[in-house]
Amino acid sequence: MLDPWSLQVLVAVGERGSFSAAASALSLTQPAVSRQIAGLERRLGVRLFSRAARGVRPTPAGAVAIELARDSLTRLRSLEARLASFAELESGELRLAAFPSANTHFVPEAVRRFGQLHPGVTLSLRQLDQAGLLPAVRDGRIDLALVTDWHLYDEPQAARDAPAGVELPRTTMEGVELVPLLDEELQVVLPAQHRLARRRRVRLADLGDETWIDGAHPDCLGPVAPLAGALGTAPRIGFWCDDWNGKQALVAAGVGVMLMPTLAAVAVRRDVVLRPTVPVLPTRRLYAATATPAFRAPAVTAMLEVLADLAPRRT
Repeated sequence: MLDPWSLQVLVAVGERGSFSAAASALSLTQPAVSRQIAGLERRLGVRLFSRAARGVRPTPAGAVAIELARDSLTRLRSLEARLASFAELESGELRLAAFPSANTHFVPEAVRRFGQLHPGVTLSLRQLDQAGLLPAVRDGRIDLALVTDWHLYDEPQAARDAPAGVELPRTTMEGVELVPLLDEELQVVLPAQHRLARRRRVRLADLGDETWIDGAHPDCLGPVAPLAGALGTAPRIGFWCDDWNGKQALVAAGVGVMLMPTLAAVAVRRDVVLRPTVPVLPTRRLYAATATPAFRAPAVTAMLEVLADLAPRRT
């Protein structure tokens, strides 16, 4: 394959009509240009220039070579400029994925801030099965995913049911880095008229007879063992709902109670109350899952900076 420098020398000679003029334009010596053109002719097997009264002129093959070389150099410069625009965040695309509680406020705010800083980058939020977030990052189908440590168990249901203190296998995935962002508190959500709603903190032991509202992983009750231990019994789950508005509506209707993580707390309804628990439940850690640094796009690094700046405000 011909190298770009040889093409540049070829074009310079063709445009200026002499080896010496091309050498001057390229800051080379005339013999260096002559050797470059001779090397091209040997490689291509055709004569590119013939001697003229003053300087040289392209042969028919040389004229075609100059035209194609000029076009190739233009495309290469376009390639460099286009890739530079990605590196400088003037263009490109960033594909995100998250889970419902993160999408209540945290992700929209991060998207808004990123858009203000880098308006040339196109952002998209993809909907994927929660179990498929890390593989999607690894395979390059998305650029950044928000996940929790509850995503990382090899068997999420087993993690929910395991006795407190039991260490379960965690998912590890080559090519994916987990960047910690914050640790989320889990608080209990009660109807505004609930008998315990006026308390600053709610003893979980006082909720042992309540009906609980659960949801899809990872926006669920989480590891059940710590909750069951604090309640004095396994939580009686009467309603399943994946939507945070729907969950809160069920609580407001007085048919059950639920847990709410930090990320969703900003969107709490006025007809329910959010209370810390006694004892405090184990926190849920939020991560940004990305390709390892060697394969990380500049837009991903920029979004990580936005998320890191935003995350402390949610703790």
